[in-house]
Parts: sequence; C-alpha cells; structure tokens
Amino acid sequence: MTNISSSVLLDIHTSALAGMGSMPRHFERWAALAADDSYPDADLGEELFRSLLISGDNALTALWDRHLTAWDFAENPQWGADTPARTDERRVVVYERLRFGSELRKVLDEAVPVAKVPGATVITRKFTPWYTPERAAARSFYWTAYEQKLRDKGWPETAIAGLDQASRAVVERLADPEQPAARQAKGLVVGYVQSGKTANFTGVAAKAIDAGYRLVIVLGGTLNLLRAQTQRRLDMELIGQENILRGADVTDVDSLVGVDYVGDDEDWPEFVRHGGRPSTLGAFDIERLTTRDNDYKSLAQGIRALEFEKRAPTRPLHDSANLHHTAARILVVKKNKAVLTKLVKDLKQIHGILGELPTLIIDDESDQASVNTSDPKKWERGSTERTAINGLISKLLGLLPRAQYIGYTATPFANVFIDPGDDMDIFPSDFLISLPRPAGYMGVQDFHDLNSPVPVEERTYANSQEKAHVRGIYDSTGDRLQEAMDAFVLSGALKLYRADHGVAAANFRHHTMLAHESVRQDDHADLALRINSMWHQAGYSSAAGHERLAALWEADFTPVSAAHASNLPSPSSYEELRPYVNLARQRIGSGGQPVIVVNGDTDRYFAQLGLDFDRTPNVWKILVGGTKLSRGFTVEGLTVTYYRRTTQQADTLMQMGRWFGFRSGYRDLVRLYIGREEPFGRDKSVDLYEAYEAVCRDEETFREQLAQYSVMVDGEPQVTPVQIPPLVAQHLPWLKPSARNKMFNAELVEIRSPGRPIEPASYPLNGTVTKRNTERWRPLLRALDTTPVSFSNPPDNSSTLTRTFTALTGTVAHGDLISLLSGLVWERPRYFAPHLTYLRQLDGTLAQVDDWLLISPRLASDNRIDASILGSAPLSLVRRSIQDGKSSFGRIASVEHRTAAQLLINEAAVGTNAKIGPKTGVALIYPVVEGRTNESVRAAIHNGTADPAKIVMAFTLIPPKSATSTNRRLLRFQAKDSRCINEATIPVNPSP
Repeated sequence: MTNISSSVLLDIHTSALAGMGSMPRHFERWAALAADDSYPDADLGEELFRSLLISGDNALTALWDRHLTAWDFAENPQWGADTPARTDERRVVVYERLRFGSELRKVLDEAVPVAKVPGATVITRKFTPWYTPERAAARSFYWTAYEQKLRDKGWPETAIAGLDQASRAVVERLADPEQPAARQAKGLVVGYVQSGKTANFTGVAAKAIDAGYRLVIVLGGTLNLLRAQTQRRLDMELIGQENILRGADVTDVDSLVGVDYVGDDEDWPEFVRHGGRPSTLGAFDIERLTTRDNDYKSLAQGIRALEFEKRAPTRPLHDSANLHHTAARILVVKKNKAVLTKLVKDLKQIHGILGELPTLIIDDESDQASVNTSDPKKWERGSTERTAINGLISKLLGLLPRAQYIGYTATPFANVFIDPGDDMDIFPSDFLISLPRPAGYMGVQDFHDLNSPVPVEERTYANSQEKAHVRGIYDSTGDRLQEAMDAFVLSGALKLYRADHGVAAANFRHHTMLAHESVRQDDHADLALRINSMWHQAGYSSAAGHERLAALWEADFTPVSAAHASNLPSPSSYEELRPYVNLARQRIGSGGQPVIVVNGDTDRYFAQLGLDFDRTPNVWKILVGGTKLSRGFTVEGLTVTYYRRTTQQADTLMQMGRWFGFRSGYRDLVRLYIGREEPFGRDKSVDLYEAYEAVCRDEETFREQLAQYSVMVDGEPQVTPVQIPPLVAQHLPWLKPSARNKMFNAELVEIRSPGRPIEPASYPLNGTVTKRNTERWRPLLRALDTTPVSFSNPPDNSSTLTRTFTALTGTVAHGDLISLLSGLVWERPRYFAPHLTYLRQLDGTLAQVDDWLLISPRLASDNRIDASILGSAPLSLVRRSIQDGKSSFGRIASVEHRTAAQLLINEAAVGTNAKIGPKTGVALIYPVVEGRTNESVRAAIHNGTADPAKIVMAFTLIPPKSATSTNRRLLRFQAKDSRCINEATIPVNPSP
C-alpha cells in the first residue's frame, strides 16, 4: 500500500460515495473500485481514514457529514432494517452496511454526531409510490444546485437533510407527472411564523421540476413587494443566472435591456450559477413568465410563452419522450383578481395542451385570500358562491386537470375551515405535513416558560425565557415606550460592537423595532408622531441620555447576555459601548426620520417607503403598523417589539407574532414589550402575553397529537386528512362544514392514551352542575389517606436539583373510577367522550387495568390553602383561571406533578416501581377554584369546609403503558354514512 495525500483520499472517498447512490454499501469495495485506475496502490485502510478525521481534515469530515446525515435522515429506506430515522440504531445499520470497524465508528460518531431532532409529521391518505430514490437521483439538476446553494449559505448538513426529507415527503404525494391518467393532489404544509417555509417550497419546486412538472405557479402574497421578495428568492436560489440572462452577455449593456438584477442588485454574484445554459448541460431551461418588477401580464408574448413544443408530436406532453426535453415555466403572481384573471384568460386560449401539462400550484400564506369566506347562507340552492381569489384558484384547478395544489401556512388550524366536501376547493384531502421547528429559530419556547418546573419566584435571567426577553406593560409600569426605544438603540449599538469584534456583520445588516397598538390608520399616525417626538427629546447624545442608557444596559442587557450569549463579544463597560451608541443613533435617525408608518395596501404606497429589505443596504428604523406587518411581510432584523393590540381572533394573534424568527448573533438582545393589562370591552382587561401563550399551547398540543397519530400501523394510516376536521374540533368546538346542508362524515369515537396523560379541559361553568359533579367524587375522596406521602423528581434537563412535593394518596378499583367518570357532566361532552370510550374498555375488553393510584398534591406551605370537601381530609385547593375567550381552564396539573406521575407509570412498565404495578394507572386530582387571586379561594371556604358549588374537581389520568390493544392504534373513527367511507362530508339528511 502507498501512503497518499489527504486530497487524493478525498477524491477516492467522493467517487466511492457517489457510486453507492442513495444507500450505504461495502465501503472498502467501492473505494477500491474508485481508486483502481488512478491510485491502484493507495492505502484505503481504516487507520489512515481515522487519523485524518482525528487530525481535523475539514474537507473529509464535511464529505462524511453530508452522507452520514443523509442516511440518518432517510425515512423508511429499504435498507434501513425498520430503524427510525435520526437514531443511534439507524447509524449502527449504516456502519454495518459500510462494514466499518468499532474504532472508526467511534471517531465518526464524534466528528458527525447523530442529530436526534424531530422530522416532519405527515398525515396522509394512501398513495401510489413513484418518486423513488433512484428516480429522484436520475434527474436532480435543480435540486442539486439548490442543495449546494444552501451549503454555500452556511446551512448545516442536518438542516439540508431535514429539508431534503420534508420536500421529498411532499413531492412523493403528488401525482406522477408521467402517468397517463390525470389526477390532482391537494395538500397543506404547516410551518411556524417566519420559520423558513419559503426554503421548503423552493426545495419542493426544484424536485418537482426535476421530476417533470413543467408549469409552476407560485401565489406569493397580496402585494407586489411580497411577490417580488418570493420571485427574487426563487431567481437567486433555484432559477439561476443563466436562465435569467437567457444568453445575454453581462458585458454588453445593450443585451441587458429588460434583464433584472444585473447592475442594480448587489447580491447578483450570489445568484446560483449552473455553469452554462441548463439545456446545453443535459438538463432543461426554466423560463420566467414573471420578473422581480413585473407580475404576470396578458400579452401575446405571455400566450406564446405558455405554448409547449413536443419532441414527439404524436405523444402527449406528459410522455417522458416529450416531458424531459421541454423547458419549465415559472410564474410568481400576486393574489390579485386582475392578475389571476389575466392568467386564467390566457390559459383558456391554449386549452388544447392543458390536459397534458403537469402543473404545480404553490400557495404561500394559503389561509390569506385563498380561502372561500363567502357566507354559505347566501349560496343559491345547489351552487357554491366563491370569493374572488378562491374562485380564480378553483378555475385554475378546473383548467389544469394535472395541477397539484400545495398550501403553505403558519397555523395548522387554517385550512381545515375549508369545506372538504367541495371538490373544487383547496381542502388538503391528500396530505397534511407539519414541519419541525428549525434549529436556530426563536419561537414560543424562547419567550414563554412552557412547562418550566422552576417556581415563579425563583426564575432568573438564566433559567427563564420570560425574564430574559419579555418586558410586561402594566398600569403600574407606565407605557414603557421610552424604555423600548432605549432598548432598540442599545441593541443596535451592541450589534455594531459585535460586528467590530469578529461577529459576521451580515447578521446585522438590518435592525428594526416594531410598534403595534391598533389596526386604525389614525392611531398609527398618532403613535408615529409620539415616537418621533420622543426620539428627538430622548437626548441620545446628551449626558442625561447616556446615563439612562447606561443604567438600562447594566440592569438588563448585561445580565441577559452573560446568561445567554457568553460566547459573544461584550463590552466591559458602557464607556466602551458609547461610540457604538452614537453610530446606532445616527443610523436609526438617518434622513431625520427614525419612524416608518406601514399601513397602506397598494404597491405604490410600499414602493415609496424604502422598505425593500432585499435591495436596501441597511434598514435601521422603527416600524409602526397594523395588519400589513402581519401577513407574509418579513421584518428583517426585528429586535424590539412593542405590542399592545387586542384581538379576539386566535389566528390573527398568531400571525402577529412577528417577534418569532431567526436571530443569529443577537438572540440575547431580542426584547418583547407586551401589554399585560390591556383594556378590553367596558370594564375588562386582557393579558396579551397570556393570551398569546394560550394560542401557542393549543397549536403545540395539536402538532404533538399529529405527530403521535401519524405513526403508521400495519402499513395503514391511523388518521387521514379528511378525518382531521373532527380531530381539530377537539380544540375548536365551533368548527363545522361551511355548508349548512352538510356534516362531517368522520366521527371521532375513541382516543387511546396508553402511558400518556389525559387532561380534560371543558369543565361546567354552572354552579349547580359543578356541585353535582363534586358530590359524585365523595366516595373517591374518602379513599385518600390522611398521611402525606413524599414524591421526588431526580435532576434532569430542567434542573440539576432533586425536587420533592407531598400528596395525599389512595387506591380505587378501576370500576369505581369509571363509574364516577361516566356520571360527570361536561360543558362540551364530545371533548371527553372519546377518552371515556377508551377508559371503559380497560376492564379487560381492550386491556386490563386493575386499579388507580389517586394523588392529591399539597402545595408549598407558604401558598397552601387547605379545606375539607364533603367530609374528606383537608386538601390543598388550587386556583386556576378560565382562558380568555374560552370555556376551559389552561393546563391543570403542574409540571412537577405530571413528571412524578409519568415516572411512576414508566417505572411500573418495566417492573422497577414499588408503589404501583404494571396494571395500575395514576390519577392526579385537584380541587380547583376559578379566580385570579387567592381571595377567590378563601371565599370558597367556610369554617374549614369548601363549598362544593365552587369547587371543580379537575384531574389528569395516566393509564398504564400496557393499556392498549395488540394493533397499537390510538384513534378510532366511524363513518356516519358507511357508503361514503372516503368522503369528508355528507348531506345532513342522506338519501336512504
């Protein structure tokens, strides 16, 4: 064997891995084949490979990072031996197929750890697989270019592999573009607010075009500014320079007439380069029917551009002999009636080819404008009236029988409001895909202490996201607007300081603050005037101004950055930061105007604002606005948010979460000033922070349920898209089909939860009913022992300490608990009914549960208010408040109590718990008093006894893990009309 250089070994490994295709194979054999011609005596042993990895060979490590990560992320590959993706078990299978030794495995595991991150959740109907790894690899020109572009942008391999799998999950559920029979698929992809959904649909478009889709229509917002942002992104990362230039010479000014970007976009050198016209490289060109500045226009050129030439004239366009030799067309169009009408009109003029044309329609922010919001009560008998954009999308689907529709949204509840029984509408009848929270994304978990076990009084900047990033606005604090502006100046100064001390300046190109108090334009003008006046009176260059900033820097920014960004450069004193404060002030106040009002709804209005984040070198401004800042409009560099608007619309509240997003290099500087006591109605106030958290909890719970139910059982889906609306109705009780003469066909009759918590929320609000419910608990309350029992939770990710609490406990037979539960009355009975159906079957019908351990936790002594209930031992009463706009409490059980109960269940399942056996469930019970202060609790007690009419006996049940059937199904639906088993809706009075 001959010693070889690292570059030679890299070439051999690159060739060997490329030769393997999409699966790991015997590496030494493939490496020998790769080395055979040029390096027949090369040392291909594991020792040299291992030593180069240990020495930090970046190129070799990057190569293996790419391939190991791709294999780790592959979903259900034929070679995977049924191992889950992104697990140590999958990595072992990969190593065994590569035939690697144990020492090399250890080094690779250290160099490329398994990314144990969640994948996309897929709810799907059964489909015919066609997009195989082999077919995808055979034609991958544009996907490969896009993948490389993401690498050049600094995306880690885990993010690229995640996008690869998520986009594959979409494309494989579309119709095969080459199949003879026309078929439409409709799906919905759910991301997070400002979380990079565009990257996913760019990947989907790349793969779909490679596979044979030849017309791509992207519906990109309701303003040209938003449409142009999407157009530029696709041009830069997918379409590429050669397709934009179409043969024009960049050195010849005359040939560049009508060509966008060249000469007026500083990022033009960063646009994808294919190395020549794709049609000369064995691929095919992409023709743009829209440009950065021009939406689709009804011209003769437009009609001709939509005409497709066939290499084999006697065969249809979708035949592979034609399909892969014709150029693809891409349009990025506004959701605008005039624009879409022109497109529909032009398509009608070339109708002869439309039945043969594989088309992909991508609808960005699909719950905006696309949904049919017309009033069903006004529909004529037997017909459906549509709002303008919805009607035009329906016409597109009608004209293009091979069109596939994919909606993209940030809220999973959005498109279930569409009538699934309307064939021409956009209900996602084929698939619903929920994307995972991407790495580096600041979302709800970064602003709220969800499920934190740390007591409120012990929370600090270090262990609390709320403490670190949220600044509440109360009556007692004043409006804190000056402080928010000061925070904006300080955070800008700290960004400039970091850019001067080695942090990538590109992270700080834009620096913005968002102020949002109202939807009324007059209010925007008033707020902008107030901020402008405050800015000029703030004295940012005076001694008093610097003294105020220094105090805020020392009290707020210094401790938060020390706790959350200790790896980033930080000034040792305010004096060191002071020069950067002056620079930040100058940038923000440039042009004499620190404030921009954003509330217009025309393209001309936005054009004069100078708010194009792509084409403006630096936007350092305070933005005041309403809904125009909430839909699709990405506020780049957003660091400080001042939010005091109240809304009763959950989806509107969710979309206003502009403070979510990617904040590379300045996460610790992000601040949310939010109203905690905002006037609401005549004599009410609302805590916007709590309201937002409640919406986020609903969404997160729903995403968790989708992930749980997405697991296939015996090759069959547990839930299909047409069954999602009745599942969502568990969260949104008012959800029903839009047509009054229709009802959902699927009825959710059972939810099984082996080893998982069941926590009802819809307790009755009527005192008389509450009293009857509480009285039904009497026999179980008597089962509680009077001697407290101690429970402890060991150190975990949330705390390095062992946490303990005490509780009264007792054991009751399964039948006694079911008897109680069956007699309870609920505000919304159907919410708990599917759970009760499951629990009743744990008498041996489905599985055997012998008894239940009752746990009534005692609160800490300084907060505890005890009282006897119907003669029971004194129990700790718990205060909970009804969520705004709902008839239910938020979460009942505390994190520590649920953790302890779950630990009992988990240990009992493996026989390591002495308190309960494997056929015992755990019931956490809480006597709850509705109210916002402890005075409400004391008012429910008289002479040490609680009034049963004011006590809601709330509970959380965790059945044993054995409480399931052999088929492992977690949901059971029944069709109201079994003759229409695959139909989402049926007539209210079906014909016999």
